[in-house]
Amino acid sequence: MKFFDNTEVAFTLKSDSELERAYFLFKMIQNQPMVRIGTAVTNFALKAKLPVEGLIRSTVFDHFCGGVNEEDCLPVIDKMYTKGRVCSVLDYSVEGKEGEAIFDDTMEKILKIIKFGYEKEAIPYAVFKPSGFGRFGLYQKITEKKELSAAEITEWKRVKERFDKVCTVALEKNVPLLIDAEESWMQGAADDLLEMLMETYNKEKAIVFNTLQMYRHDRMDYLKGLHERAHQKGFHIGIKVVRGAYMEKERQRAEEHNYPSPICVDKEATDSNYDAAVHYMMEHKNMAIFAGTHNEESSMLVVELAKKHKIAPNDDRLWFGQLFGMSDHISFNLAKEGYNVAKYLPFGPVRDVMPYLIRRAEENTSVAGQTSRELNLIKTERKRRKLS
Repeated sequence: MKFFDNTEVAFTLKSDSELERAYFLFKMIQNQPMVRIGTAVTNFALKAKLPVEGLIRSTVFDHFCGGVNEEDCLPVIDKMYTKGRVCSVLDYSVEGKEGEAIFDDTMEKILKIIKFGYEKEAIPYAVFKPSGFGRFGLYQKITEKKELSAAEITEWKRVKERFDKVCTVALEKNVPLLIDAEESWMQGAADDLLEMLMETYNKEKAIVFNTLQMYRHDRMDYLKGLHERAHQKGFHIGIKVVRGAYMEKERQRAEEHNYPSPICVDKEATDSNYDAAVHYMMEHKNMAIFAGTHNEESSMLVVELAKKHKIAPNDDRLWFGQLFGMSDHISFNLAKEGYNVAKYLPFGPVRDVMPYLIRRAEENTSVAGQTSRELNLIKTERKRRKLS
């Protein structure tokens, strides 16, 4: 697509050596056996406490992550914003850790990020996962409508208090919250909680955003129902629309537990579902959309619908989002045309962020055409810079 073909704009932030590193990384990622071997070796080296963190940091970590903590990310944030007008969403990417002290610590990190966002125009949103504020199994039990014990009722109360605390500060500082979606068997509890928070905090504008994974075939019905309830109760809707990140896991669990898969039959059905959500949201007022996509056609659809519905490129209700280290041709070319764009910028200690990085590599090998598209764009830019 011509709109996204300008590699000089796409890679404006990358030095020659950074471009060469990206070329090397995506060449590696393209090789599925190499990804599997690399994953196994990395996991072994980290468990054996071998001194590999420096190597990881200088290669895959620095390409896909902003730094080890918030302050470490600031040079990347400032560079993207001043040179490319692309904003950042700081994403604390430590996965799978549980415990009340850990949940409280995550909440404090989000409060700090909201403060960052209040002070820096380049950080328009804060983001976190529901499981960052409470135990996955608790969300699952509530989703499955099982009776909670007295201790679990108290535990859930603490989860809601964490959400309320960050929502109150987000509203006060005018820094909206993107709450990520997770697996379907825990998402019902998160959906209900987030709707309740929207009703409380989204009276004037969208501060609380839920995330819809459009590979789930039930999400359009959910969106229409939410819109109806919001219209009746008078609150704004904030939605981040994505295709989804747990497809294989969802299908496998449905098969193991003998229930119908919640996932669309194929990629075409997912694409249609994604586009339907975008159409629906942009046709209705009192909705804010954060279009999370690495798909050029979907990005162009949002641009065309914005023009059709006379939504200005810099309207606060419309944002595009991509992951740091991927799809720069979409992010930077959209920003050049005046659209609101933010990169999800993961951060955290190298050792703790490895599960995230491994998932990124595995996703890139499984998404048809993603890696080869990245590689072709890098090759074009290397040629333009006379590096090859």
